[in-house]
Amino acid sequence: MNITRELQVLANWTTKDLHADKGWVFPLTEKESRHLRDITLAAFDPNRDLFEYSLSEFELGPAEATLKKAIKQAHHGRGVALVKNLPRQDMNEDQFKLLNWAIGLHIGVARPQGKASQYISPVRDAGVDYRAASGRGYSSNAKLDFHVDGADMATLGCYNAAKLGGSTMFTSGVSAFAALEAERPDLAELAKTDFYFSRQNEEAEDEGPYYGQPLIDFCDGRLFAKWNRNRVQSAQRFDSVPRLSALQHETMDVMDNILRRPEYMLTLNLQPGDLQIFNNHCMLHSRTDYEDFAEPEKKRLLWRLWIAPPDSPELPESWGDFYRSTVPGTVRGGIRGHNHGIKEQDFDARHAAALGMPTPKGV
Repeated sequence: MNITRELQVLANWTTKDLHADKGWVFPLTEKESRHLRDITLAAFDPNRDLFEYSLSEFELGPAEATLKKAIKQAHHGRGVALVKNLPRQDMNEDQFKLLNWAIGLHIGVARPQGKASQYISPVRDAGVDYRAASGRGYSSNAKLDFHVDGADMATLGCYNAAKLGGSTMFTSGVSAFAALEAERPDLAELAKTDFYFSRQNEEAEDEGPYYGQPLIDFCDGRLFAKWNRNRVQSAQRFDSVPRLSALQHETMDVMDNILRRPEYMLTLNLQPGDLQIFNNHCMLHSRTDYEDFAEPEKKRLLWRLWIAPPDSPELPESWGDFYRSTVPGTVRGGIRGHNHGIKEQDFDARHAAALGMPTPKGV
């Protein structure tokens, strides 16, 4: 199979395609779910750092085939997969966190996600202002702009759903760009030029506060889509960032309109025990705002991982500033933040070695 060609075909979907073909949904059987529960609870130690767990402690057993198919679908197929029936009802939130971490170990090397250099993030309302200069959507209950996350792949494991709202939306960047090119070829060409994205005050010491990157680029026959309107608008506060032109504003508006069209936008209402896996090269996602429960133990909570898999493709050169490497199969991506130290670097190197990936340098 020519993976490059197949990816472009399979990832170029409409909502009608995904409703007609549920091959991107992977329900675990009771036996598979029970096995994941057992290996997680057997390994769980509340005083143990996540970096101390090794891949060999989490043999997937009967669940391996289903999870591997889901990972392949997200990475080399539709660009998105949904695993159902993780054993959430048998776990507290920290045990469920470990289960998500364990599955992530089988996908690739987890990447840091922010100022604190955290390798797994709780997606819950912490009262953050999403539109602030340092705002992050995962810590708010706000409606989010369409965007891609900061690593090759990502997972979201649902522990609690919101009282109301909090729906997740996905749109294929391949199909959205095809629509843009057909309807507004002038704007499609502009989308291939640099827009500037703020790092939201989370840059590492060797990084600038913003970076330039096209919304659409290509490498080895693949389309790569980049978008995060909130960060583009936030970057405008820097005097050294070029002002957005009228045509750039129009490109942003038209792209956002296409991304939210019902024929392209898939809406998911994640339930406890659901696990999303998605490809950040070609899938753009968003979320509705939500109302939470008053009781702390019922509040919306998802565990998020960003991951560099060992079978990743070459990236366009324009992706190198943010990802730090465009070389396929390397430990890349993420937001190093302000606390990426020896412990984090040791984990990166150790787990890369376990997966047969090159030892990371400066990522």
